[in-house]
Amino acid sequence: MAERSTAAVDVADNSGEEPLAAKADEATSDGTAEDQDSTGTGPQDAESEPSSPETDVSTPDLHSGHKLAGRYRLEECVTRLDGFSSWRAVDEKLRRAVGVHLLPADHPRARSVLAAARSSALLGDPRFVQVLDAVEENDLVYVVHEWLPDATELTALLGAGPMEAHDAYQLVSQISQAMAAAHREGLAHLRLTPGAVLRSSSGQYRIRGLAVNAALRGITSDGPQRADTEAIGALLYAALTQRWPYESDAYGLTGLPKGVGLIAPDQVRAGVHRGLSEIAMRALANDGATASRQEQPCTTPDELAKAVAAMPRIRPPEPTFTAPPEYQRTTYQQGTYGRPAGPAPGVPQPLVAAPPAPLQSRTGKALKWAVSALLIAALGLGSWQLAETLLDRDNNSNDPGTTQSNPQNGDQPKPKPAVALPIADAAEFTPSGSGISQDEAPNTVDGKPGTSWITPRYQGFPNFGNIPKRADGSGIVVDLGSVKDVSGINVTLYRSGQKAEILAADESASTPSSLSDFPQRLTQLGTAGSDLKETLAKPVRTRYLLIHITELPLDDTGSGYRGGISEISVLG
Repeated sequence: MAERSTAAVDVADNSGEEPLAAKADEATSDGTAEDQDSTGTGPQDAESEPSSPETDVSTPDLHSGHKLAGRYRLEECVTRLDGFSSWRAVDEKLRRAVGVHLLPADHPRARSVLAAARSSALLGDPRFVQVLDAVEENDLVYVVHEWLPDATELTALLGAGPMEAHDAYQLVSQISQAMAAAHREGLAHLRLTPGAVLRSSSGQYRIRGLAVNAALRGITSDGPQRADTEAIGALLYAALTQRWPYESDAYGLTGLPKGVGLIAPDQVRAGVHRGLSEIAMRALANDGATASRQEQPCTTPDELAKAVAAMPRIRPPEPTFTAPPEYQRTTYQQGTYGRPAGPAPGVPQPLVAAPPAPLQSRTGKALKWAVSALLIAALGLGSWQLAETLLDRDNNSNDPGTTQSNPQNGDQPKPKPAVALPIADAAEFTPSGSGISQDEAPNTVDGKPGTSWITPRYQGFPNFGNIPKRADGSGIVVDLGSVKDVSGINVTLYRSGQKAEILAADESASTPSSLSDFPQRLTQLGTAGSDLKETLAKPVRTRYLLIHITELPLDDTGSGYRGGISEISVLG
C-alpha cells in the first residue's frame, strides 16, 4: 500500500467555483477512480460537469505484463480515469521501478500531455519527481516518471496529526522555493495537492506531476502563479491544523465550519506557531480574505519563499531522553556479603566454640618476643640477598661484553613525539573532472584557520544536491611531496555535521584522481563534529591523503546544504 500511494495520479475533479486546492479525489478498490463532487457525496452528474468529447475516449485495454518500447513492463494499474490510466511498471533495461501514464494518441489531451512532460523533463530539478521519457508509439502516448517506494505521501503524514512547527516550516520553505524555480522556467503545477507532495526518508520534500497532472486533467489557469501559491498555503494550513482550509472535506481532512469563512490556523488549534499562521493566511489571502496582521498577500511562489526566508529560523525540537531507572538498593548488608543472610526460620543454629583468651601470662609474652625476633631476622636476610642481586646486576650492565636479557620498563626507549609534516600541495578532489571551488583548496593548508575551502549552497539533498557528477562527493587531496610515514592527521572542518572520512593512497600511487586510488581507510565514514582527528596505532606510508566528504549539513538558512574544510595538518 505504501508503494501504491507514491505513484497514484492525483485525479480530483476541478469543476465548480471552489479554488483548485479545495477539490478531492477517491479511488475504488479495483484501482479505477471515480469523480466526486466537492462534498464527497457521490459521482458528478451531468449538471456539475458537462460531458465533453474527452470523456468518450476509452482507456487503452492493457494488462499486467504488457511491455512498452521493449523495456517498460506494466505491473499494476493504480488509476484508470477519463481516458487515461497510470501504472506501476518495471524498467527492465535499468532494473528499477518506474511510473507510467498511458492514454490513446487520439485523446484530445495527448498533445498537451506530451508537451507538458517534455517541458518538465527539461527542468532537471531534483526537488521534483523526474520525467524519464515521453513517447508516442503504436497509437499510444505514454509518460515515464520516477517511482519512489521509500517516500511517504503528504496525505499520510497529515492523517497522522498536525506537524511540529519545524516540520511545517521545512514543508512550506522547500515547496515554495521549488515552485518559484519552476515558475521562473515557465512551468506551473495547478494540481499541487497533498497527494502531489512526497517526503523522502531523509526529510526532503519532492513534488510530482509538475505540469503533467494538470495536462492529464485538462486544467488551465489565467493566474498559474496565484493558483500554485494558494495551493501551497492550503498545504501549510493543513500541516498546522490537520484541517482543510475550505468548507468541504478533502484528502481525508475535515473542512472548516460552514459559513464561518477562513479562520487563521492559530485560532483553529492551540499552540500553532504565530509566524507560520500568518504565512498561511498571506498565501491563502483570496476573495476578500486578508492576513490577520494586514500584511500584503503573497501572490507568487517567489514572494511566498521570500516571506518564509524573512522569518526567524524555527529550530527543530530538542530530543527527548528517557530517564534512567530509579536506583534500587541491593539486599546485601554490611558484614553479610558472601555469607548466608541468616538462618532459615525454625532451623537450630550450630553452637560455635568461643575463641581462646589471648596469652596474658609470662610464657605468652616470651612467645611474642620470640616470634618478633624471628620476623626481624627474616626481613634482614631478605634485604641482604636483594642488595646482593642488585649489585651483581649493576656490575653486569657495566661489562661491555654482557647484554641485558630483561631490561626494566624505565630503560626502554621512548617513542619519538609526532611532528607536523610539510605539505607540498592541496587540491580539490574532483572524481568527475568538474570542480567546485578549486581556487580555495590551498586555504586548507595555509596555517590560517580563518581561510577555508567552502562548497556552494546545494538545495534539496545533503549529498551535494543529488547531482550525478557529485555522486562520489568531494573533498581535499593533500600531497606530502614524497612518500612519508604518516602517524596522524588533524582536520578542522568549516561546519560540524559533515559526513566525512580520511583515506590514503598506496605508496606507489601517482596523481590519484578517483576513490579507487585511495584504498587505505584511516577513519570510518561518519558524521563529524567541528574537528576530524585520528592517531594511527601503526604509521602508514603514503604521499597522498584524501579528506573525503559525502554529505553536507544544513546551512544557516535551514533550506540549503553547505560544508567545507578550514585547516589540515599531517603528523609523522
